[in-house]
Parts: sequence; structure tokens; C-alpha cells
Amino acid sequence: MVFTSYYSSWDELERAIRNCTRCPLHSYRKNAVPGEGSKESKIMFIGEAPGATEDEMGRPFVGVAGKLLTLALESAGLKRETVYITNVVKCRPPQNREPNDYEIESCRIYLESQILLLRPKIIITLGNIAGRTVFSLGKKPWSGVMRMRGRVYELKILGLDIRVLATLHPAAALYNPSLRDMLFNDLKKLKELLESMEKTLLEEPRQRVVEQASVKDREEKKSKRTIIDYIKRNSP
Repeated sequence: MVFTSYYSSWDELERAIRNCTRCPLHSYRKNAVPGEGSKESKIMFIGEAPGATEDEMGRPFVGVAGKLLTLALESAGLKRETVYITNVVKCRPPQNREPNDYEIESCRIYLESQILLLRPKIIITLGNIAGRTVFSLGKKPWSGVMRMRGRVYELKILGLDIRVLATLHPAAALYNPSLRDMLFNDLKKLKELLESMEKTLLEEPRQRVVEQASVKDREEKKSKRTIIDYIKRNSP
């Protein structure tokens, strides 16, 4: 069973996020940051929380970490505007600290609604907080981003079959070349996954045609055998 979004439209959801007072973070923010990108996309990126630049502009991943994410997307053959990008928590925590469990739980209604409205086929989690949150929605244990990264997991999230790729948060990779390489390599696996899924989508109609032709062929052979049997039985 697929769950139903708490909000009937993107406009209603984003208005609720921008006016939210569910946790104390609202008193520190300049702008809540709902999300950005194509609402027709089947690819969803989920980060941790807005930073200072995001809080200023009301948009996700527009600071230096966001620029690195854009480069990583391009390396995977994707344009930023073709995917949907959001965060687990929609308001910036003070001093860019990690959001706590209460703040994550307070924002959960918004993340779940975004997933249900978008209905993505693929989710990419960026960092430990995003990975832990999304995997909890999929009822799968989380053992840390460094152990879980770089692999594709098939999860049932809110009744939807979603493939999840865990990777590092771009902010962690900014000043560490080895982590940057991991991020880029993980997103290359996204490219491979997309190619694989596209091939499957193309092959499914062909397979149906082959199966239908096979059924038709068997029916024709059966029909011919029936006619031959009839002739034999009624021959003098």
C-alpha cells in the first residue's frame, strides 16, 4: 500500500514549510528551505540541513558544497535542474551543527510528503544524517555512511519501491581529495544505475512482444493440430 501525502500539492507543502514553527529552529532562521528542482524528476537528492548561504537565499545547496554537488552531478551526466534536491531538516541549525533527533522528527512530515508527491525511483542520500533518516523510513539498519556508501539498496519507503544510493555529503568532501573522489565515484554508479534502468524499461516492451508472439505461435500450432486430428478422425 502506498501512503498518501499529508499535503495535496507542492504549493501547500512549501507554504507549510516556509511558515513552520514545529521546532525551535524557526526562531533562528532567515528562510526555511523547502527544496528545489524538477518536480517531475524520478531522482531525489536528500542532504542534512541548510547552511548559512542556503538560509540567506532560501534555496538548497547553493553554497560552496552545492557547487561541488553540481560538479559531481555533471560528472554523472546529470544537470541540476533535472533532479529534485532537498534536506532532512528545512531550517539551518545554529552554528551549522548537526540537527538533533527532535528537529529531524519535527521535519519528518515534510520529507515524507516530498517523497510521496515526487514518487522517486531513486534517492541519493548525502551524508550520515540523510542516510540514517531515509534508511529508517525503509526499515533498514544504518551502520554509518562510510560502510553504506557506494552501493544501491532496494527499499520499500512509504509503500514505494525505491532504489537508494548512499554517499558522502559534499561539505565533507570539499577539502579532502580522497573523500571528493569517493563522492564522484559514487555518483558515477548513479549513472550506471540509470543506464541499467533505462535498458530494463526498453527491454520490457520487447519482452512482452516476444511473449505475445510465442503465445500466438503456440495457439496457431495447437489449432493446426486440432484440424489435422479432425481430418484424421473423419477420413474414410
